[in-house]
Amino acid sequence: MIAIMPSTCLLTTSYLAPIHYYCKLFHYDKCFVEQHCNYVKQTYRNRCFIAAANGIMTLSVPVEKLSEKKQQTKDVRIANHGNWQHLHWNAIISAYNSSPFFEYYQDDFALFFEKKHTFLFDLNESLRELIMGLLGINNEKVSYSATYLKEVIGNVDDYRETIHPKKDYKMDGCFFPVSYYQVFDVRFGFLSNLSIIDLLFNMGAESLIILRDSHKQSI
Repeated sequence: MIAIMPSTCLLTTSYLAPIHYYCKLFHYDKCFVEQHCNYVKQTYRNRCFIAAANGIMTLSVPVEKLSEKKQQTKDVRIANHGNWQHLHWNAIISAYNSSPFFEYYQDDFALFFEKKHTFLFDLNESLRELIMGLLGINNEKVSYSATYLKEVIGNVDDYRETIHPKKDYKMDGCFFPVSYYQVFDVRFGFLSNLSIIDLLFNMGAESLIILRDSHKQSI
């Protein structure tokens, strides 16, 4: 008998991460979230993309100015100014209030836009745990790196740099996003690889089917 080794991947923390990210959480047996890497601006660590009435909208969590040139992601603090939580939640309501499942999930998410959070990492991971729970994906498959993993050793797929808003997801030969119903698809056509909340609010429990079918090759 041939033993099948469990598949493992390495990810960064992400704010309301894209579908590409959740495909990895769904398909891999074990996922490590890097917490000791240096914080990098303009990544999914503090931003997400949703489908709004005027097209794709970026939601960015403001962070405090870094005290040093290099700061570990787990130590980055949220800058609680500019009423960003209110702005994000209003944008989400405006974008998804008419989606089929927003009313079903809205109370779960509303709490995160009312409570003040100190660290970006904690906010991101709390949201990830909620979303995985709503999707029915086992949270126990996710662990955190004990130290910064400069080089990945063994059979681990590293997506820390490839799942990135400035990089084409098509570079990942395993990810082929399947289209699904979206509120503004008549106006804009299908908008691929948005935040997982776009999929969840539009498709509900069927989101798992989309995640399953968007990964075309075995790991």
